[in-house]
Amino acid sequence: MSHPASAVEWDVIVIGTGIGGGTAGRALAEAGRRVLFLEQGTAGRRSERNGLSEIFVPEARLARGLWPTPLHAEVNGQESTFYAPLGAGVGGSSVFYAATLERPERHDLDDLPDRPHPTGGWPVGFDTMRPWYDRAAELYRIHGTQDPLSPEPPMTMAAPPPLNPTETALMTALERRGLHPYHAHTAIDRVESCLNCLGTKCPKRCKMDGRSAGVEPALATGKATLIDRAEVTRLLGAGDRVEGVETRIGGELQVFRAGQVVLAGGALGSPKLLLASACEAWPEGAANSSGMAGRNLMFHLNEMFALWPPRGTPDAGATKSIALRDLYLREGARLGMIQAMGIRASYGEIVHYLNLMLARSSLRRVRGLSQLTRIPAAIAAKLFGQAQIFVGLMEDLPYPENRVTYDPAQPERLSVSYRYQPELLARRKAFRRAISRAFRGQRHVFLGMAPELNFGHPSGTLRFGTDPASSVLNADCRAHELRNLWVTDASFMPTSMGVNPSLTIAANALRVAGIIAKEPA
Repeated sequence: MSHPASAVEWDVIVIGTGIGGGTAGRALAEAGRRVLFLEQGTAGRRSERNGLSEIFVPEARLARGLWPTPLHAEVNGQESTFYAPLGAGVGGSSVFYAATLERPERHDLDDLPDRPHPTGGWPVGFDTMRPWYDRAAELYRIHGTQDPLSPEPPMTMAAPPPLNPTETALMTALERRGLHPYHAHTAIDRVESCLNCLGTKCPKRCKMDGRSAGVEPALATGKATLIDRAEVTRLLGAGDRVEGVETRIGGELQVFRAGQVVLAGGALGSPKLLLASACEAWPEGAANSSGMAGRNLMFHLNEMFALWPPRGTPDAGATKSIALRDLYLREGARLGMIQAMGIRASYGEIVHYLNLMLARSSLRRVRGLSQLTRIPAAIAAKLFGQAQIFVGLMEDLPYPENRVTYDPAQPERLSVSYRYQPELLARRKAFRRAISRAFRGQRHVFLGMAPELNFGHPSGTLRFGTDPASSVLNADCRAHELRNLWVTDASFMPTSMGVNPSLTIAANALRVAGIIAKEPA
């Protein structure tokens, strides 16, 4: 039976409802376009507050808004299978994120005489993006304070809540070390009885994510429609246009059509869909005659460490409020920002991270070993006490051999191949040394020895650029080869920057939606 929406010629189909898809869809609906959202996961219930978990049943994961299948990762030749911190529901991964939305530095986008860019700079520079960052900050109701080291005009932000005693003590201690902490930029509208849902779905509407700041306002316009449990299987078309979006709903294939198609399935899902769309007209996959779809995969590297507040500090719980950029760029090396993670070194968190490390190690096949992590976790939780968990978020750079892979014989399989580059490992050493020096005299300890990829921050797999031979999208984030296909997720990014990608995704989605809105309806 045909779905009623398949009989409609939509203005825009948006595939995916994370920050990129939700933000773009809202802007287009508010511009008067008829928008159809297609979401693989469920709409869920507004009262849900579950977080990321290690549930193994695909249907149960989908019901909770989690990506249903494991990620198969080959890293430096070693294969592992685990559930990545990815969402599959309205709002995508953003409903689980910690709502950190930071604007990058000018040198993240521009090629500067004293700070050369590793790729020659983005095709759209910092000055062009700045008003879109401001608009995104307003839309996502960002609270925070200006980075004291930034020479740029500040974004418009609401005042953050007062620091608690633990945060005040940490801020003071860092400033005495000569560092420049500031109140991190978070997309949480501080309403009465705010639950501060960092890492979990928010049952209220105070955490701004792809759902609350994107899809829900879009639906409220009356111009947008959402279909959940809709698995997009491939794009259909010939020549330079997408003519249909093939989608599996309830076991049946449906085809939806629109004048414009916005791809926002994430930096892993979006290239996978293009590769799965290979046909006679597009033998290498949709928009992929260059062979670059899925390549240049980047993650951030996490340098997690525990930091103790000064002795005698009252225990006011975990903090997400502190960020600093003193180590962002050191002696020409592209490092990154440091921020509090909003978690404590509690027993449950330590068990989770130990089991995650185990799943990616050569010991993962030893049965029952995951149960033994409880003993060292209990000891560690006792030792850490009041320690706060911080992370140094180090920039990753693009290499064509790091990529999303696709096997037509296993179309449901999500898989990547990645290799640590020598320059990445050298920068990681420099970053760890810089962190150790910066926090010398204040009790701290690194929480890992091996490089740790941030699998929640994939980017770069459909990069935008001016040369169709080395990029998939043009400067407008329209596919070079398909005049009605656009991308608004983290796939477009040519470099990963030294900050969380969420604000850049939202700002670019607004920019692209503005361009699409000028196209004939």
